[in-house]
Amino acid sequence: MELAERYVAWLADAGTERGLIGPREVERLWERHVLNSAVVGEWIEDGRTVADVGSGAGLPGIPLALARPDLKVTLVEPLLRRATFLQEVVDDLRLDVEVVRARAEELHGERSFDVVTSRAVAPLDRLASWCMPLVARAGAMVALKGSSVEEEIAEHQSTLSRHGAGAAEARRLGSGVLDDPTWAVRVAWLGEPQVSWRPARGSQKRRGPRSVGGRAGTQRSGRRKGTR
Repeated sequence: MELAERYVAWLADAGTERGLIGPREVERLWERHVLNSAVVGEWIEDGRTVADVGSGAGLPGIPLALARPDLKVTLVEPLLRRATFLQEVVDDLRLDVEVVRARAEELHGERSFDVVTSRAVAPLDRLASWCMPLVARAGAMVALKGSSVEEEIAEHQSTLSRHGAGAAEARRLGSGVLDDPTWAVRVAWLGEPQVSWRPARGSQKRRGPRSVGGRAGTQRSGRRKGTR
């Protein structure tokens, strides 16, 4: 709880100053953002590796790492100012969490995870093209979604199948914990995709290190608070 409170303080202070959290969200950080993110752990098995794609302010990855220390969490974020914020938070909370500054497409063919999660990043068809190539065999994509998730599944299931995904399943998470439980969709890896993928054009020209910091063997950016 102490670490969670410190994380909320980061969101309310530096997170709003740097534009990662809207000022109007400060009063509802716990219910709408932190607890809303932490409950995704209900749908992740013990000891899994997890990538949080488009992590932004660390949602859902950091609350998930706080609630489930058995998980090995990697935060994937392409923007420098956000990745810098994430590394500062991880260092301050002394979390065993890796921060990688990259677009999801840049990691295709290089990294794989048991679970790839996201929150308010993109529609399911685009999420599948970004996230499913990162899912290990027998793994899954678990995305936090709104209440219209069932309609989104119906619209994009054929596209999900082309990316090697099985039937998408929607579930409400956080019942008994949240006044307004959150919706999530889980898409299991089924087999080889019917569509090919390639790294994003120009991905090899990105300036700066891919890993901002984290576990042993990664490279720190050397740029700290106030970096834009």
